[in-house]
Amino acid sequence: MNYTRIAIAALVAFVVDSLYGFLVWGMALSGEFGRYPQIYRAAADQTSYLPLMFAGTLIGLFFAACIYAKGYEGGSGMAEGLRFGVLMGLFMAAYGAGVNYGIMRIGKKMALTYAAGWFGEWLLVGLAIGLVYKPATAAIKRAAGV
Repeated sequence: MNYTRIAIAALVAFVVDSLYGFLVWGMALSGEFGRYPQIYRAAADQTSYLPLMFAGTLIGLFFAACIYAKGYEGGSGMAEGLRFGVLMGLFMAAYGAGVNYGIMRIGKKMALTYAAGWFGEWLLVGLAIGLVYKPATAAIKRAAGV
């Protein structure tokens, strides 16, 4: 694994994820979160927590890029990234939405919103990582069995 390539892929994925988060979670779904004030911070209170959220996101996406690099099978970046994004999206949709529904006071609609939102988010994040991360030539040949 090339950690410089992984870091660059993680940084690009962070930008994509942050834009998605702002547009989908922050804008389109803010009203839905507002229905659950006992769980979610009010929008005015969130600003002071954003640095930690962004730091955690960047660190998490670095590890996601590492997982991508370990699972790379030698295909095109787009195909590999979409495969990775679908798998991570399905994982997050099933695990995250299921856990949140089980422990938070949210309805089925909110749980399904999480599932759909995380699936879309990881589809784009996986695609970004796949398009940016380029494995070393030797790794490509090993993956292809050459």
